[in-house]
Amino acid sequence: MKKISLLTLTCLILTTLVSFSPKKKEQRLLVFARTVKFHHASIAAGLIAMQKLGAENHFLVDTTTDASFFTDKNLKKYAAVLFLSTTGDVLNDEQQAAFERFIRSGKGFMGIHAATDTEYDWPWYNQLVGAYFLNHPKQQEAVLRVVDRNNIATKHLPAEWKRFDEWYNFKNIQEGLHVLITIDEKSYQGGKNGDNHPMAWYHDFDGGRAFYTEMGHTDESFSDPLYLEHVLGGLQYVMAK
Repeated sequence: MKKISLLTLTCLILTTLVSFSPKKKEQRLLVFARTVKFHHASIAAGLIAMQKLGAENHFLVDTTTDASFFTDKNLKKYAAVLFLSTTGDVLNDEQQAAFERFIRSGKGFMGIHAATDTEYDWPWYNQLVGAYFLNHPKQQEAVLRVVDRNNIATKHLPAEWKRFDEWYNFKNIQEGLHVLITIDEKSYQGGKNGDNHPMAWYHDFDGGRAFYTEMGHTDESFSDPLYLEHVLGGLQYVMAK
């Protein structure tokens, strides 16, 4: 009887320890979608898609267009911030400083589409996002070339990826970017960056991580499984501890 009682007591203790063991804390992503200039209609679809990606992949997603959210206290809870087709001067000097401290603390940034059409008077942001928007031709189908298929954001993609979108030309392209995808300017009209025309890239920057993908102008992008897995890979990179 003593043996049985001891065994029962041991099981109860183990069960209690398991029941009260701390649950793994889910990471949190902030999606920022403020626009001062052009407002992309696809932002609405993008916000829904980011919420869905979070629910399916076990991270929490908050969304805002309120720049006053950019304080040290508020940003501290996030693993990364995603600029979803932001445009224009979206943060003031204090908010910019808080965001710089956020990145320097080892956190992540991701930009989608018009994130490069943002903050032209903030050189640090140019370095973070990797380039600035120059202009774009009409929306059309083009061929993307996946130049690194070993990355989590591109390993699922075909070597040549045909898709319809709005294709940006860039200026102030930064050195040291790890380019994942380029666009074949011979496959469409209006390209101005030549043979090395990047469309998606990542880099470590100022203590943190940054990832940018040019695709995402259309509503249809945010229901495209290939594109969404590409975005998820970028998020997993910038949210990595």
